[in-house]
Amino acid sequence: MEPSIERLLLSDREIHLRGGSDLAARAHILLRQQKETWPLLRTGYAGLAEVRTRTIDMDGFTIRVQWNPARIVSSAAKVDDESIRRRKCFLCAANLPPEQRGILFASSYIVLCNPFPIFGEHFTIPHTTHTLQRIGPSFGTMLDLAHAMQKRYTVTYNGPRSGASAPDHLHFQAGEKGFLPIEEEFAGHVSKGEVLADTKVMQVVALDAGLRRYFVLRSGERESLIGSLRAVESALAGAAGEKEEPMMNILVSFDHGAWTVLIFPRAKHRPSMYFAQGEERILISPAAVDCGGVLTTPLEKDFHRMTAEVIRDIFGEIFLSREVFQTACADISRNLTPR
Repeated sequence: MEPSIERLLLSDREIHLRGGSDLAARAHILLRQQKETWPLLRTGYAGLAEVRTRTIDMDGFTIRVQWNPARIVSSAAKVDDESIRRRKCFLCAANLPPEQRGILFASSYIVLCNPFPIFGEHFTIPHTTHTLQRIGPSFGTMLDLAHAMQKRYTVTYNGPRSGASAPDHLHFQAGEKGFLPIEEEFAGHVSKGEVLADTKVMQVVALDAGLRRYFVLRSGERESLIGSLRAVESALAGAAGEKEEPMMNILVSFDHGAWTVLIFPRAKHRPSMYFAQGEERILISPAAVDCGGVLTTPLEKDFHRMTAEVIRDIFGEIFLSREVFQTACADISRNLTPR
């Protein structure tokens, strides 16, 4: 293990002294320890306590708008190739703050506290090596992470062109369950969705639910989910004419012996209002949390400007059109339906 990684790890002795057992409990202990010893994190959570929120009813869905000034670091992040090349990777162990500590997971990921939180408990889980943000080869690990953190946290993934502020370094994020409105709302809409596959071990449903078009995968079998994600990826790439990983955000949780996976296919990284000039500009860069129903605005003026109409415009731009979505649905159904 590299010295820079070994330096990061919180000792097993300290974790056990505080009662840590499973990964969720250990992460919770890590957060408590880091609040005590890392001023930047302590400041971040003090700021989170002052965050203002508004709830907007979207005809059957809830969107919670959060004014969170500290998130400007992510919302305004420059993720073009040239900017990425010029900056040091802030997820590489050698570049992390000296006070930061973490917990090793699956021998090649580190659970770290996010110093600019959205959730009441917010973690970033980067790979220990500098490798590109790609879900295909790492989805199994995401499932394992959700399983290991099931008692407290939901795991999220932002694609390299779908809200990831470090598209050059593979990582996931995690936050406490129940924070995102969609976690409770989607179940009431699944029965109205289009069933693309339904077997003894796997169900795949497509939801064209007003604001968002997305997929729900539900299974207790890890390999079935990996195969289904592969089919979804392939269909989205074909429907959108993509050669790289199709644009998407993913939420994964584990409960009652099964995983629930929500996949949000995207058409754009940022809405046009992000690039507008003057007062017309709204600084919002949607990622998995926004897809889940919490829109984060770092600027107060944008917080007050959020209305149901503005939110519909944002989601209407960033999600796939109905035509492209339906093309992908047909392809997924063909590939996953037993013959």
